[in-house]
Amino acid sequence: MKEYRDHYFLKAKRENYPARSVYKLKELDAKFRLLKAGMKVLDLGAAPGSWSLGAAEKVGKQGLVLACDIQDTDTVFPPQVIFMRENVFERSPEFESRLAELGPFDFVMSDMAPRTTGTRFTDQARSLELAVEALAVACLHLREGGNFVVKIFMGPDIQELLTPMRKAFTTVKSFKPKSSRAESKETFFTGLGFRGRPQAASADNEV
Repeated sequence: MKEYRDHYFLKAKRENYPARSVYKLKELDAKFRLLKAGMKVLDLGAAPGSWSLGAAEKVGKQGLVLACDIQDTDTVFPPQVIFMRENVFERSPEFESRLAELGPFDFVMSDMAPRTTGTRFTDQARSLELAVEALAVACLHLREGGNFVVKIFMGPDIQELLTPMRKAFTTVKSFKPKSSRAESKETFFTGLGFRGRPQAASADNEV
């Protein structure tokens, strides 16, 4: 298992990514075709910046990645990445203004994770809270037909995330990348085909 972890850690260092997590996004993209040139992407929980860098490579110079995290990062991003230090639970007027200005987004992704306590149920509950908040942000700022990926530590209350996700997206899939550590309880849920905001949903369903 240690060799397996080292492979992705060393690969990230060799390819100049700040963390091994970029390979999870690459696997998700390969499976669900989430990223394309020219897209606008919102990255929640972006630090240290691997997902933002990975997304920036795919959207290219004509695309945009708005990245935010409660922690700062010293990662040097390309021009198509805008990084803001923000708490998604307490979004500042400046951040809300940026979201309104740059959105709607084609893809919202969240690799947010809580500070782990070592107590499984506590960590799962905090992870669920982050995932539900990420979904709320996605539902406000995704374009109709857009996609969403969120990380969560699997637990007994998973339906609190999946029930609203299934209402918001035409398809919801679960996926654990090979680059996730074998012992990790993390799973990624992908929402494909955003139905639109609730006020538009009834009209969408009549089509």
